[in-house]
Amino acid sequence: MTRHKPAHDIVIVGGGAGGLELATRLGNTLGRGTRAKVTLIDASASHVWKPLLHEVAAGSLDSYAERLEYLAQAHWHHFRFCFGRMDGLDRARQRVWIAPATDQNGHEIMPRRSLHYDTLVIAVGSIGNDFGIPGVAEHCIMLDTPEQARQFHRRHIDACLRAQTQTGPVAPGQITVGIVGTGATGVELAAELHDTTRELSSYGLEHIDPDKSLRLVLVGAAERVLPGLPVRLSDAVAAQLHSMGIEMHNGEHVVEVRPDGMLTHTGKFIHASMMVWAAGIKAPDVLTTLGLPTNHAQQLIVRPTLQTADDAIFAFGDCAACPLPGGKGIVPARAQAAHQQASLLVKSIRCRLNHKPLPQYVYRDYGSLVALGQHSTVGNLMDRWSGNGLRVEGLWARLMYRSLHTLHLLALNGYVRTALLLLANLINTPNKPTIKLH
Repeated sequence: MTRHKPAHDIVIVGGGAGGLELATRLGNTLGRGTRAKVTLIDASASHVWKPLLHEVAAGSLDSYAERLEYLAQAHWHHFRFCFGRMDGLDRARQRVWIAPATDQNGHEIMPRRSLHYDTLVIAVGSIGNDFGIPGVAEHCIMLDTPEQARQFHRRHIDACLRAQTQTGPVAPGQITVGIVGTGATGVELAAELHDTTRELSSYGLEHIDPDKSLRLVLVGAAERVLPGLPVRLSDAVAAQLHSMGIEMHNGEHVVEVRPDGMLTHTGKFIHASMMVWAAGIKAPDVLTTLGLPTNHAQQLIVRPTLQTADDAIFAFGDCAACPLPGGKGIVPARAQAAHQQASLLVKSIRCRLNHKPLPQYVYRDYGSLVALGQHSTVGNLMDRWSGNGLRVEGLWARLMYRSLHTLHLLALNGYVRTALLLLANLINTPNKPTIKLH
């Protein structure tokens, strides 16, 4: 009687852009047969592409309409979905521990449990880093999850409705949004709020004058906005933000956050009624408890093969510190890097199953694009031959910015379903408000 070899257990922790793409592609290839069993673990029941969260926060995107249900994706693409949050790892027994799940009232739905793995891939992304600054956790909202983005949106809508119905006049700057962090997230959120508040005013909230009632303030420790982009692009973006009436306080380190604003290292106090923290990232705290080497940002240190110190455990995306060639630092935490690494790991895991050498990851920088709401889109694309940046802006840059999300959809849904989704969205757009009002 022939004894069948047990299926190889591939467990992926984290259903973000990279983790979900990897689970989908491995499910389509290895999950169909009996050679491997692919399982995705995530603490949420659905997926929203993280680079869109600033639009959710501003109200220009309905996260419920954009979300993808993990259970449905697992059914369609031949992998299993396990709802829960990783809270421990038993490397000796090769088991991942999953924390108990509770309902809104704190009642336990699922007990603490564990899953066996032969190959473990950790892709838990990143969270906001408050750097231990007093008051950040109490008074600022971070945009790590759709729930946090929706929370900010509700607060913003409530502030606008309160201003609309109050008996007295709306005071200048009564609706003040202070955004700490002048990277892509902070800049894009400020520009998006500039547009959506004007939409609110046109919908009948006539007491709200966007040029007087709303005050948008960007605060950053760097000497310029978007410090990761070339100076000429950064200056161009700053000029456009200035034309929108967005205040910029560069070179200011926030040392304390209070209920009514932020104190900087120079003694400047910046008043704000709502505050968003987008000043840095770190990997989730659980990674420091796994017994694997991490760096100062709690990211798992990986080799060019994306393996950790344990050959059976891989990590990629924002939660991994992958070296750049020549000791020039680590791969930046960008969606394009996670997409590239997910593609590599599809090959790597097949090589691992076949006992072949693993390929090494080499980061390819295709540039950066930043959307300034409906106002403009600018970017810096890398020339593959010269290695120099090419400036793009306007409609062409906007189309390229949207194409990044389309590539993510293609990885998850294939060409036919993605084309149908885009067509349906195009047809439904005229019947939908341009801003979510609840």
